[in-house]
Amino acid sequence: MRNINGIVPPMVTPLAGRDQLDLPGLERLIEHILAGGVHGLFILGSTGEAPSLSYNLRRELIKRTCRQVDGRVPVFVGITDTAFMESVSLAEYGASHGAAAVVIAPPYYFPAGQAELIDYFRAIASTVPLPVILYNMPACTKTPIDIETLRPLLDHPNVAAYKDSSGDMTYFHKVIRLLKDHPGKTVLIGPEEQLSEATLLGGNGGVSGGANLFPQLYVDIYEAAVRQDIQAVRHLHQRVMDVSTSLYSIGKHGSSTIKGIKCALSCMGLCNDDMAEPFHKFCDRERAIILERVEALNCLAVGGHN
Repeated sequence: MRNINGIVPPMVTPLAGRDQLDLPGLERLIEHILAGGVHGLFILGSTGEAPSLSYNLRRELIKRTCRQVDGRVPVFVGITDTAFMESVSLAEYGASHGAAAVVIAPPYYFPAGQAELIDYFRAIASTVPLPVILYNMPACTKTPIDIETLRPLLDHPNVAAYKDSSGDMTYFHKVIRLLKDHPGKTVLIGPEEQLSEATLLGGNGGVSGGANLFPQLYVDIYEAAVRQDIQAVRHLHQRVMDVSTSLYSIGKHGSSTIKGIKCALSCMGLCNDDMAEPFHKFCDRERAIILERVEALNCLAVGGHN
């Protein structure tokens, strides 16, 4: 497949109950995101609450998303799991429905050593039928992918790209340097607050949660950074920070970012804000704050970028 780059939103999973998709909301959300000109769509990631979803629901989401997207952009499917064969099974299901690549982070619960990670990812890349995007998410997996671990993994022909959500920009720039020896392989940044810096200095795009809400904003800042339009980047970066500071810090738990995005999507009339357990959606007081801030962001036009 072609190089993996640009803005690839990690889509939330619209829910209508404990083990049920919000189907009208899913359809509206997909069309809303694609209308922003994004370069791909990532389902079953952290923002999609993938580890909290049943395997049946994950498969239904893959099938319905791939069918609706219908090749307009590549669909990337998260297959991170504690069981090797469950990851392989989900990758095979994604391939059978038209997914373009899979995304996998280190298995959680049992902490793997770095040598074990190399063997694990090599085995995954040699077994699954789709290109692999490796995913560094130490906040959730508790196992980072060290630079010296990544180095041999990039030699594998089926490892196509790397997503870094460590938040460590020194580490990210080391990845960029490492990729100079691997033409055709790319790196995407997770935290959207770092998207502009990452792209200006050699990164290949971002997996930005806020692009569920305002996809064109994130496409615009990526494109401005690619063409090195510093004035436009500065302006758009402030809009990205407006989204982040307004919506992701309400509530007192680590789930506040996902809750904020889902609640904002609900306030925008796009999909339900039901959460997968153990999380619960915001109460009325918190929802009222989100609604007020969404209206303010729209008044800012988020530069008219929706």
